[in-house]
This record gives sequence, C-alpha cells and structure tokens, in this order.
Amino acid sequence: MNLLKKIGQGILLFLNRWAKTTALLCGMLLSVALPPYYQIWALFMACSVVLYLCCGENKLSRLAGIGYWFGFGYFACGFYWIGNALLVDADKTGWLYPLVLLLNGAFFGLFGIIPFMLAKFGKTPLLKIIIVASAWGLVTEWVRGFLFTGFPWNPISSMLAFRPALLQTLAIWGTYGLSMVAVASASLGAVWLANPQRKNLLIVAGAPLVLMLLWGYGEGVILSRKTVEDGNSLLIRLVQPSIEQSLKWNAESAEQNLNEYIKLSDVSNSDFIDFTIWGETASPFDIAEDEIHNLRVSRAAPRYGYLITGFLRHEPFGDYYQPFNSLGVINRKGEIKGVYDKNHLVPFGEYIPFRKYLPSWVHPLTNTIAEFGRGKKYETIKLEEFPEFAPLICYEIIFSDEIVRKTNKPKWAVVLTNDGWYGISSGPYQHLVAAQMRAVEEGISIVRSANSGISAVIDSYGRITAQLPLGAKGKIDTLVKPDESHGTLFGYVGNIIPVLMGLAALFTALFISGLFRFKRQS
Repeated sequence: MNLLKKIGQGILLFLNRWAKTTALLCGMLLSVALPPYYQIWALFMACSVVLYLCCGENKLSRLAGIGYWFGFGYFACGFYWIGNALLVDADKTGWLYPLVLLLNGAFFGLFGIIPFMLAKFGKTPLLKIIIVASAWGLVTEWVRGFLFTGFPWNPISSMLAFRPALLQTLAIWGTYGLSMVAVASASLGAVWLANPQRKNLLIVAGAPLVLMLLWGYGEGVILSRKTVEDGNSLLIRLVQPSIEQSLKWNAESAEQNLNEYIKLSDVSNSDFIDFTIWGETASPFDIAEDEIHNLRVSRAAPRYGYLITGFLRHEPFGDYYQPFNSLGVINRKGEIKGVYDKNHLVPFGEYIPFRKYLPSWVHPLTNTIAEFGRGKKYETIKLEEFPEFAPLICYEIIFSDEIVRKTNKPKWAVVLTNDGWYGISSGPYQHLVAAQMRAVEEGISIVRSANSGISAVIDSYGRITAQLPLGAKGKIDTLVKPDESHGTLFGYVGNIIPVLMGLAALFTALFISGLFRFKRQS
C-alpha cells in the first residue's frame, strides 16, 4: 500500500512539474470523447487531471499556460478534419495541412486562457471547478459562437450525444448550459487528486450520479412525448449521390453530377412522395434563370409534391453577377415556389475576411471568383399544402439559438449540406450531432440531406429515425412528423438561460472565495 501511495505521489509530482505538457496531452485526450468515438472516460480523466493542475497553482501566467495548451490540444485534434478540405486539391494546397492543424490549436486555444486564469480565485478545489466550468461555457463556447462570425463546433455537451436521453435538458438550458454541467461533473476527480482522502471519494461519486440523473430525466421526457399517426406525416425522399469533392466543382463533370441526382430521384416511383430533397449546391446551374436546367431539374420533382434542392443563384451587381448559395423549392412544372439564400457564410470557404488587405489571388475554397452574397436570417418557406419549414444550408445548423425565429416558429427544418470536403472523418458525424442538438433545443424535426452523407431525419427529441450512412450512394424514403414539434423553454428564451446560469455560478463561487467583499455602511 505504501508503495502504491509513493507511486501515486510520484505521478502527481511529475504532472505538476510538466504542467503545460500534461495540459496539452489532456486536451488531446479530451478530443476522443467527441463524436463518433464517444470515449466518455476520456472526458472525466482529462478534465479531472487538468483541474488538478490548477489546484496547486496560483500564478496567473502558469494558469494561462495550462488553459492555453489544454485548449490547443483539444481544438487541434478535435478540428483535424478541417484540413481534409485542403487535400481535395492536394497538389496545390495539401502542404498547408499541418499548418492548419497548428493554426486551429494556436487560435482556438486562446479561448481556454480566461477560464483557467479565473481558477486562481477559487478558494477550494470544488470552487475552482465551478469557476472553470462556468467560464468555459461562457467564454470558450458561447463567446466562440459569435466572435469573428463564430465557430461553435464541438461543444463539450456534444460528447453526450451517444444517448439522446442525455441531451433532453438542452430544451431547458441549451448547449452551453449542458456543457457547464458536463465540465463541472467530469472535473470532480480533481478534488480527490488534490486531497486523496476517503471523504472526497463521495464528491467524485457525484460525476456518474449527474450522468444518471441526466439519463433518467431524458428517458422520462421521451416516454411522455406526444405521438402522431403516420397518416399525418410527410413522406420524403432523401437523395445522396456521394459525388467525390474533386468532381463536385469540376465543370466537365457538372452535367454528369446533375444526372446522378435525377437518376437517384427515381421519378417513376414518386407519386406518393411529398418532398424529394437533394444536397447543398446539387445543381451548379441557376435553375431560376437557366430554362434548360430548370426543365431537367423539375422533372425530378414528385408528381404531386416538390423538389428541395441546393443551387447556385446569381443576381446582377454592378458589372458582374453576384453568386448566392441557395435553396430552392420547385414543382414538376418548373415553378420555383420558394428560395432561401444562405445567411451565415463560411470564412475562407464562401467569402474572404479582410479582403481589402489580402492579395487578389486569394479566393474562397469553393473555387468561385466572386464571393457569395448573404441572404436574410430566420427565413421560412410556406407551401399551401404543407406546414412551413425553416431552410438552412450547411454549417448554419451548428449555431445554437440561431436557426429559427422565436415567434410563429416552424415545425420542422431542412438542412442541405455537402460534407464531401472532409471525406470519411469525424467532421460529418459531428455535423450530424449538431443537428440533433438543435432539434432538442427547439423541439422541432430536422431533415438533413448531404451530398456524401450523413443524410438523416431527426425527430424533435434528437433521435435519428432514418439515415443514409457516410459515403453511401442511394436514396431513402421515410416519414417526417412536424406535428410532433413542441415548445421548449430554451426555444422561447434562448441563450439568456445558460449565460445567466454561468454568470450566477461564476460570481457565487468567486463571492464564496472572498474575491468580492461588501462593507456595511453605518
């Protein structure tokens, strides 16, 4: 027993001596808890060890270093798949791959600094945990969601998506609130590491208890859900051609790619289909102006329904035509009944930030000379025969509290995307989980159609009811039940709840630690 105790003390001493290296490794370890791996033990181990490092450190500079390197490891590994977009044209951009990994870690690691610096003011290990968890949710996740147009990918709460029941509290406190709870509970092991006494094991036991409570609550919510008969549902057909990204924007392959979509749509067997849905920019041709391709595309629409497709739309703007990444609804007659232009554009993919400071040869990865125009936010498309839906394109779905309007909320949403940029990697799985989380937050069904996968239907409780796997080619007919939509607290109030929740926890912990003192006036 004494030998084991000495070994343990030696390990802890080593971890403290190499605190920044340990923090980097903990961040890298944390990334394996993300979809699709869901190694949930890594969440508890990484958070407990890195919070333990904070318990014995009071220098702001060292705490900042721990936070930075923890964030560096987590985001560099968690976002590794972003570099795959550079391999589509590997001869020209492949050499940038390792640079992108380093830049991801170097930039996003900055968001880890403030939460760990604030740990200095925690009087006890438990208070430090509360401070870091609440600040992580506020700064590392919420602020990251809108700063510099925002990139809120891979919140800690997404690690719980392996069981939809664990996500049901998203309907109350949203993505960032659940992340705070996850970080706080996963870090409880630090209390025992800082002071390995038997009584502290009771605190550590709180971690699995929190998971059990989340699971039990979620199962209760799902069991009490309202159900809708199949006859009141929509029958949709998801089409997934799995076109290689190297051919997606190849001018010589454009006609063949479109033919593949039309062929898979199987119009001869679509009389009972309400919606056939294609992916993002399925048509590289402007079907609003190009009569020939409008005719071809409209023939893929169901006889009594509509085709929803992504396409490139153009508007005259000065001496050139401004392209838009658009979603269109078209019937068999070629009539376009609704159009949505993407609002939240991808930096460096669809537009170039700080364009005036960069050379003219720098252009978006989508190979367009001009940058995409921006559409309006919170648009809906209403068709006489069907319930209106919220149209979304690509990564617009990752933004919590930003996919549908608060009043007169639509009952379902359609997301068109093209994850072919990232190949067979974690990216498409993480993108799918973002849609599951938005479905729970807003209480609506979400249909996701992707060029190369994963195309899926998600009910209003975040459960996948049908899907085409990543890389698969084909179509799937399935039901969507918009009438199962329901109101949620988060859907009405939004991120005000997790922000107030985080601020309350943060300032309470700081107050208990004695940072704020109020003098009584006589």
